[in-house]
Order: sequence, then structure tokens, then C-alpha cells
Amino acid sequence: MAKELLKGNEAFAEAAIRAGVEGFFGYPITPSTEFLEHMARRMPKLGRAFVQAESEVAAINMVYGAACTGKRVMTASSSPGLSLMMEGISYIAGTEIPVVVVNVMRGGPGLGNIAPSQGDYYQMVKGGGHGDYFPIVLAPASVQEAIDSIALAFDLAEKYRSVVHVIVDGNMGQMMEPAELPPMREIPTESPPWAVTGAKGRNPNILTSIYIDPVDEEVTDLRLLKRWKEVEKNEVRYEEYELEDAKIAIVAFGTSARVASSAIHDAREEGIKVGLFRPVTLAPYPQKRLDEIAQQVERILVIEMNSGMMLDDVQRVVQGRVPIEFYGRMGGITPLPGEILEEIRRVAANEDEVEGDPRNEWMTRLEKKIMGGGE
Repeated sequence: MAKELLKGNEAFAEAAIRAGVEGFFGYPITPSTEFLEHMARRMPKLGRAFVQAESEVAAINMVYGAACTGKRVMTASSSPGLSLMMEGISYIAGTEIPVVVVNVMRGGPGLGNIAPSQGDYYQMVKGGGHGDYFPIVLAPASVQEAIDSIALAFDLAEKYRSVVHVIVDGNMGQMMEPAELPPMREIPTESPPWAVTGAKGRNPNILTSIYIDPVDEEVTDLRLLKRWKEVEKNEVRYEEYELEDAKIAIVAFGTSARVASSAIHDAREEGIKVGLFRPVTLAPYPQKRLDEIAQQVERILVIEMNSGMMLDDVQRVVQGRVPIEFYGRMGGITPLPGEILEEIRRVAANEDEVEGDPRNEWMTRLEKKIMGGGE
């Protein structure tokens, strides 16, 4: 199919429809609302289920119930909305049913604002609900990649009977880019064997996340862990740019990585050997490849639209073998290519020795930028 000029949220929603989603349950929240609006227009015309729930809590529990029938179902929301959904997501994980959740992230904490952010990293990647479970997290960096990620998310959710989060920031939900939508998939006519579809002619299926006996709970948690180890072995995804001869590796995801790639192009023209490592799966994290890169480069610069959350994962993998530096913007501010280029130049010049937490020097520099009218 030919490329079209598509708005992020609407393109993601249409991609879900074409991937065979049969039920969408949600509640409007900026900057993800166009996702719900597109579903409201399209799903009833196709004879599929659309419900605008009375709250995010209600929406995720509707998703939970519908997913138990074996249908492809999903929701989409934004940061504080996901906080309200976390109990239901944990129940879904404990019940071992496939669900896709899209998070178009905004500034926080609290109600925050409607500007783009990556401040939900911990909540999404580390399993923001209670208990032992492991969500798969995809972090696309363009409208086209997000379109492709939606179908992949459903496939992974069903393969591993898992919650799959697709996370983008508000920039990507609101931007328009040329992209190509996939063809419409046929809706499956058969339900998976575990689904609750009526027990006529067979023994009933029981789907639950309640295991009163601790031994039963531990058996379930062990099963989830073993399944997660299969995910770690088979589903790691990442992208590299200009890393072949790089002395400095930038590690960034989503919009931060896109902005960094522009800065890398300019830095290369200045003779600075810098490249980009972009995790596409934030969970499972591509730690093996990052470990190899750490043995090749002299310094690592982590770029995020938060206070340094993925930074913790980078430090965990690198284990102090090379200096790690950090540059982030918070509260809904997107770093500009010029800012990142300035950081690349500073790191290349080895102006500052990195001691202790790399956030410390970054906070001092950011405060000077803000107080000095750098915005």
C-alpha cells in the first residue's frame, strides 16, 4: 500500500484495527485521546466492540474480562491513566491472558501536563503493579515503527500470554508523518484452548489470578518467570546507527533517539566519532549487545526525556567499565538537536571527569541552563 500522511494516534489505532483487535475499552486523556476517538468512529462500523468507560479503572477491567474470551483486546491511555490501570494490569498478568496497552506519555508526576515525556519508564518497564510479573515493552521511534509495533504487540502477547506495552511520548502521538498502513487481517474464527467461551461439551476453563495457597502462587510465579526467560532469549530488539567506529555511544529510546540521531550527523561532520544504540524492546532490555558496545567505546552518553531512568539499566549492564554520562529534559520538554550536539562535544572533549552519579553534574548544568534563560 502507498504511504499516507498520518497522525500518530490515529495511525496507531488504525494499525490495531487492521491487526484484528475486536474490543477496545478506554477513557479519554490527552495526548492519547485521538486513539480513542478513531476507535469510536471505526469499531462499531466493523461490528466490533467499543466502549468509552466511566474511568480508566473500569476500562482496564473491561479489557480484563474481554481478554478472557480469547479475543484481541486493548486499551490506550496516558501516564496518570496508566497509574489507575496498574491494579488491573497486574491481575491480567497473574491470569496469564494476552493484552496490549498503549501509553502515550506526558509530563509528570501527578496530573502534570499534556506535554511529551518519557517519565513512565520505571512504571512501564519494571512492572508498575504489585507482585512478580514481567511485561514486554516496545518503544518505537516513528509513526511507521509504531504502526508496525502494534501488530507485533498482539503477536507477542498471544505467543507468551503476556501484557505488552507499546510506549511513545506525546510528540509521536500528535505528529504527522508519511507512513504505510498494513492490510486488514482476518479475524480468527477459533478461540485459543484456554479461553472461557462456554463449557458445552468440554471441561470448564478457569482463569484466575487468585492463589490463596502460597505454594500455588509460587508455582504460578515460577511459570511466569520461566516464560519471561524465553522472552529474553527470543524477543530482544534494538537498532544501531554509526556505531562501527564510534568512540562515544549514545543510548536513547523513542523521540530522544530520533533527536540524538540528528545531533550525531552534525557531530560526525565535525569529526567526532559518535554513534547511537537504540533499544526497541525496553523489556527485555538488549543488555548483551550493550555489554559488547561498552567494550568497544570510550564513553557512553545516555539521553532521555526524564531524570535518568533508563540510565539505571545502562549502569547495571556496563558495571563501570567505561564512564557513563547523562543528559535529560523533564516535565514535558523535548531536547533539541543543538543541545545534544553540545553534550556530545563536551563528552568528546573530556571536560568533566565522571565521579559518582552522573545525574549530579547534569543537574548543575541543567539548572544553569534553565536559570540562565536557556529555554
